[in-house]
Amino acid sequence: MEQALIYVVPALGLVGLLAMAIKSAWVSKQETGDKNMVELSGYIADGAMAFLKAEWKILTYFAVIAGLLLAWSGTLVETSSPVIAISFLIGAFFSALAGYIGMKIATKANVRTTQAARNSLKQALKVSFTGGSVMGLGVAGLAVLGLGALFIVFYQVYVVAVGAGVNGKEMETALEVLAGFSLGAESIALFARVGGGIYTKAADVGADLVGKVEAGIPEDDVRNPATIADNVGDNVGDVAGMGADLFGSYVATILATMVLGREIVSLDNFGGIAPILLPMVLAGLGIIFSIMGMVFVTIKDDKGDVQKALNMGNWSSIIFTGIASFFIVRYMLPETLSIRGYEFTNMDVFYAIILGLVVGTLMSIITEYYTAMGKRPVLSIIKQSATGHATNIIGGLSVGMESTVLPILVLAGGIYGAYEFAGLYGVAIAAAGMMATTAMQLAIDAFGPIADNAGGIAEMSQLPEEVRGRTDILDAVGNTTAATGKGFAIASAALTSLALFAAFVGIAGIDAIDIYKADVLAGLFVGGMIPFIFSSLAIAAVGRAAMDMVNEVRRQFREIPGIMEYKAKPEYEKCVEISTKASIREMIAPGAIALISPLIVGFAFGPEVLGGMLAGVTVSGVLMGMFQSNAGGAWDNAKKSFEKGVEINGEIYYKKSEPHKASVTGDTVGDPFKDTSGPSMNILIKLMSIVALVIAPHISEKDHSAVADADMIKKEVKKEIKIVDGKKIETETITITK
Repeated sequence: MEQALIYVVPALGLVGLLAMAIKSAWVSKQETGDKNMVELSGYIADGAMAFLKAEWKILTYFAVIAGLLLAWSGTLVETSSPVIAISFLIGAFFSALAGYIGMKIATKANVRTTQAARNSLKQALKVSFTGGSVMGLGVAGLAVLGLGALFIVFYQVYVVAVGAGVNGKEMETALEVLAGFSLGAESIALFARVGGGIYTKAADVGADLVGKVEAGIPEDDVRNPATIADNVGDNVGDVAGMGADLFGSYVATILATMVLGREIVSLDNFGGIAPILLPMVLAGLGIIFSIMGMVFVTIKDDKGDVQKALNMGNWSSIIFTGIASFFIVRYMLPETLSIRGYEFTNMDVFYAIILGLVVGTLMSIITEYYTAMGKRPVLSIIKQSATGHATNIIGGLSVGMESTVLPILVLAGGIYGAYEFAGLYGVAIAAAGMMATTAMQLAIDAFGPIADNAGGIAEMSQLPEEVRGRTDILDAVGNTTAATGKGFAIASAALTSLALFAAFVGIAGIDAIDIYKADVLAGLFVGGMIPFIFSSLAIAAVGRAAMDMVNEVRRQFREIPGIMEYKAKPEYEKCVEISTKASIREMIAPGAIALISPLIVGFAFGPEVLGGMLAGVTVSGVLMGMFQSNAGGAWDNAKKSFEKGVEINGEIYYKKSEPHKASVTGDTVGDPFKDTSGPSMNILIKLMSIVALVIAPHISEKDHSAVADADMIKKEVKKEIKIVDGKKIETETITITK
């Protein structure tokens, strides 16, 4: 039974990849439109691949060096292994592959969505969402297949082969090696997210400031030299970057739950490994239920509610997962379990999973409220745009700060409730429950940039207004889904980081993080500072690259006669080159902070101070991520509201009005918030926790030589009954041998 269930996990990953291949083939068969549309989409695809190749070249050097260091470190302590380097490289490769799959299909789906929009909104939604579902299924399928297959290999090598126990050092070594897979995935995700975010926002800001504000031409006008780079940026940042990001989150969540599952005393029918297998089984089943939920994403006609259709698909996959988790928990886990002295039941684990699903849903709903058109927060920014650029900025900052309150309360309640149900394992399995429907969440998220690109191609191809009207509907919904996706990602990152933190504490051999100690308190403050300097570097990088982009667009308008009359073609490749070089150059420093700071603090000051730093970076990073992502999303939809006309104090304002110009300024400020530094926060806090987990055996305060293998300890009890002075006396002799 144990063996059968282990092999089911990677099989479910293969099912996800098979569904991905079928959907990808369907998208490829759709009509691409006229020659001009195909040419424009070709520019976007070529620019996206040029960025990926340049990024991969740098990341290959990083992966090789990091792999060699991990292999060397694996020889230094008993509970580690040089094989961690192989696991790391596989994780890095899968993370990059996940981004590539999403990028490839997105650059195919964009022009096909534009062509579909010439016929109906229903068909345009079908093409764009199917393109997004390829990304979601690819990420989830690769994660479940990779982690499931590696667990089979390392479990067989480190545990079964030597007849070791679940709680022994061999299982600890196997999970330590798997941590390398997660480290590889998160490392690539960080660089992909930061680099892609810098790329897309440098192009977007340059296109907006010179094209819309100075030249007075539409956002995606073919005359704007930065418009191709802007559309490329949507793919490298919001598709490839987001794909690698959620791939890393997915893997880290499962891994953290597995590590904590090793500590559970479980008398189950799976050799005691049921708590370790459970998160992988949940993730695999989540793929199946995401595929089922995707069927519900459809509308009847052009008057259909796109947001409602996406919500139907999302909620149905969540409900399916919740129902199935009841049966799988009852089937796999014994009635009672315990971890670190905390006793709970299998139904408590089920309640924690449901709580995780509820928290994820509430986070999406709250984020949608703060970023969607027609809601109070966005309307307040629109109103403040009437009095100028400064008041628009003030309004957006206020909305962003306010938007942290409810999500943090929900998150705090979720953490407390999950712990009450099943201790630290409850917190981890709640995160696993939340991430189970990642395939659906990412499909909804990736749909947005595909729709955005489709609108850009429609504008550049000068298609009829009704076509752009349909793509604008999809794009507006895409802005909201992108914001809710970021809310979901930061919530999952918070729960995952807490689970990783708990796993780190166990492996590092420390009982608690005592903030009354001066060095631990200092670590807490340093950790709280890191998200700020990280954000500063990312936003400053966008600013520098945007300045280069603005100067280049101005130069082309000035030096190439005939652009504004459609008589000359802009030099799109120059702008693509600026964004590519800037993003590759500027992603190094933020990435180095995330990777190096835990190493310095851990080896210099010990595990407890490192724990203090992790606590600081987690709390600060979650707040910064929510604030920046929601402020940017609200600014963006405030700007888009003017395209249909908005009423302020009894007067209707449209594009090119003074309030609209103020909203463009707000959107420009919000761009690096919502697409560069904000979403990078969730990778930052997870990556630092994973680095800490990987180095935990090297800085551990516990004696690993004292860890006895549970299955190799024999306890022999001999009872004797003697009669002394006519009384029966029972004696017991206990002999323990290894």
